[in-house]
Amino acid sequence: MKLLFKNIKQLVQVREETLKPLKGSEMKELPLLDNAWLLVEDGKIADFGKMADLPTFEDASVIDASGKMLLPGWIDSHTHLVYAGNREQEFVDRINGLTYEEIAEKGGGIVNSAKKLQETSEDDLYLQSARRLEEVIKMGTTAIEIKSGYGLTTEAELKMLRVIHKLKQNYKLPVKATFLGAHALPPEFKNDKDGYMDLLINEMLPKVAEAGLADYVDIFCEKGYFSVEDTHRLLEAGKKFGLIPKIHVNQFNAIGGIKAAVAHNALSVDHLEVMEPEDLEALKSSDTMPVALPSCSLFLGIPYTPAREILDNDLPLALATDYNPGSTPSGNMNLVISLACIKMKMNPEEAINAATINAAYAMGILDTHGSITKGKAANLILTDDIPSYGFLPYSFGANHINSVYINGKKV
Repeated sequence: MKLLFKNIKQLVQVREETLKPLKGSEMKELPLLDNAWLLVEDGKIADFGKMADLPTFEDASVIDASGKMLLPGWIDSHTHLVYAGNREQEFVDRINGLTYEEIAEKGGGIVNSAKKLQETSEDDLYLQSARRLEEVIKMGTTAIEIKSGYGLTTEAELKMLRVIHKLKQNYKLPVKATFLGAHALPPEFKNDKDGYMDLLINEMLPKVAEAGLADYVDIFCEKGYFSVEDTHRLLEAGKKFGLIPKIHVNQFNAIGGIKAAVAHNALSVDHLEVMEPEDLEALKSSDTMPVALPSCSLFLGIPYTPAREILDNDLPLALATDYNPGSTPSGNMNLVISLACIKMKMNPEEAINAATINAAYAMGILDTHGSITKGKAANLILTDDIPSYGFLPYSFGANHINSVYINGKKV
């Protein structure tokens, strides 16, 4: 089946090839075509060009995109979309003065979500998660990574990963699964972290790998959660099962987690609200993608990732939502892009690059997604009639997406 978009006001993120992510000043460049057309065939971008050079295509369905932008769909490389229930009471607790750490100490936070998830059937968990996935797709997300980590027992972690696998089977967008058993200590291991690490490495990891349920392995490397030594131990174990690291690090404290992640060739290091000079230096000699999660900073009232410092050090940067019930109950990539511009001082070109090409790299799918490139998947956003792509982050409170396409099919 052929689908032809014609009279596109601007075709955004046009690349002949995308072999590597963008870094530093490269992120200010956002190539585009004015008054363009794009042909989709068999779910992929087949061709594109200027309207003045439009060939004749037989048997193609035509969409008149006059006044509209067409760009690659958003890629969300860091989410916790599979969870049970919500934590709105903790939201109220924070308004009333409790910190994230204080809520966790009184049995809230990740442990609270784990208890709910353990009590929720797999079918119910799937239905809750599928609703969230459909919601974010409508907001322009056309590829997504989803973590476990709200199970904290072997069976509950496997249940989460089976739900992620079922989402991957039933929805046509790329879905990557990350094993995050090292998200927090369950209550029964509160005073026995080494015992829980043994459970993760000797029981959970082998079962996850045997079932083929994860692409990546993650750990919350942070004071009060898991140490740099724990990180080395888990990532070394994950390597034996072919699991690539994607690490939570530097959210509240810089404790050396970035250097550890780089040592294990992590695909990405995520959060980075706190950055030290040695962290930047470690990233310079690596292929590891820094990932910022600005809607988490908005919701928790914590510092934002210092994007300008990262980019001024000639490093790349990706954006993601951190969609989860406790610190970011939103999977809206449009808001993330706006926050990157408003709070992190990224320009629109940098933010769009961070949410497409660099986000594709952080998900391991740069060769097939993230840009308007011949042969890549036709995962696309068609905007409303808007004056420029800069209007998307500028008009942060409104939805300017006309329609979303996955593999060339409108969703």
